[in-house]
Amino acid sequence: MPTVERDVPSGPTTTSEEFSARIFGATGPAAGAGLELAPFRGVRFDPAVVGDLASVTTPPYDLIDDAERRRLLSEGGHNFVRLILPSQPGGGYREAGETLRRWLDEGVLTVDPEPALYVYEAADRHTVHQRGLVGAVGLRAESQGVILPHEDVYPGPVRDRLALMSEANANLEPIFLIHQGGGDAARIVDEAAETAPLMEFPASDGLVHRLWRITDPALLDRISADLSGGQALIADGHHRYATYRTLQARHHRSGHGDGAWDHGLALLVDSTRYPPRLGAIHRVLPGLAPRKALEGAKGVMEVTPLPGPLPDALKALADASDRPAFLLGGGDGLHLLTDPDPARLAAVMPADRSPTWRRLDTAVLDHLLIAGVWGIPENERSVEVVHDDPAAALARARRSGGSAVILNPMRITDVLAVAGGGERVPRKSTSFGPKPRMGMVFRLLDPP
Repeated sequence: MPTVERDVPSGPTTTSEEFSARIFGATGPAAGAGLELAPFRGVRFDPAVVGDLASVTTPPYDLIDDAERRRLLSEGGHNFVRLILPSQPGGGYREAGETLRRWLDEGVLTVDPEPALYVYEAADRHTVHQRGLVGAVGLRAESQGVILPHEDVYPGPVRDRLALMSEANANLEPIFLIHQGGGDAARIVDEAAETAPLMEFPASDGLVHRLWRITDPALLDRISADLSGGQALIADGHHRYATYRTLQARHHRSGHGDGAWDHGLALLVDSTRYPPRLGAIHRVLPGLAPRKALEGAKGVMEVTPLPGPLPDALKALADASDRPAFLLGGGDGLHLLTDPDPARLAAVMPADRSPTWRRLDTAVLDHLLIAGVWGIPENERSVEVVHDDPAAALARARRSGGSAVILNPMRITDVLAVAGGGERVPRKSTSFGPKPRMGMVFRLLDPP
């Protein structure tokens, strides 16, 4: 079997756009056509062994920082973080695979006896915030227009997840897909949620998480027929989907033919019934001093000091959401950046991009500021990200002596327009939510 290094070569030989085009695949192995969500034998924690399910399930791996990971690991027990972020990230995945197999042998984890699709829900007392189907999504080459990525990916996180997936021989965390349904599948999902759940527990995020199982062959056939003509947008999990595609290519290159690697674990949410929340992803530039960041920005954008508190600055940013706008911070004050210089902007923007793409805040930020006047290289180490929380981004920047750039959330109409036109927004442009709870159900590639 080829190594991870062969699957995802290291070194700055390609841009993220080139890497993404290759990994998502204009051509390549495609086991079928149309949108497919196949039933699978789910793996779940046994509450009789682990106790409170809230204590063993987690947010997605990329929302768990080092301090939270250490806290969860120090508590012992069977927390899911031991599988998705073991004690030596990047080098401890053999440990994760061994832990997974031991938990299966000990009955900590159980494998459902028959294939199913699973209905997942996150709700509070008044509102269902998310409800969708968990299944094995058929992997498709990007040129088929069935699974639409909207962000570029980097080799590092793909290499990381591929190492874990290879050792575990499992899809541990579902990616998050949205589609415009409103048909028979949506009715079946809502009807299933009217019955007693397979599992139900409140978590620290303030939501109650529930899971149901659909095994009736007639219902599964109806869902399959309803989905077959559709397409889905990757809302969250681009690096995991890229890892699915990489693992699929590895097996086909090795002559293994069709198999479990032609599918990947996914949560598919009908956005006509349960519209996702779209938040911002802020940037932290640990190597860029605030004074230098401000001086560079003054040469290409209108800079307005904002002496008031953060909520007032965020309101000023929101009021400017009809055009490219950012908050720059990290030092003692905040500054609103607006109205980029048209000539400088035109000089750095890729000419082959659509007008919608060239107006995106993250495109302006990446090309005009980060790569342009600030001269920061494009990689996951020099540009850190913080989901949703501007105060956390500013605090992280201050701790490192660097700068933070706070953004407005992207409009979902822009995301759909860019993805539908065959383009991808710049990396880490969107934060769709709410994120599904991890560890409730996952998929073995070779179940016993």
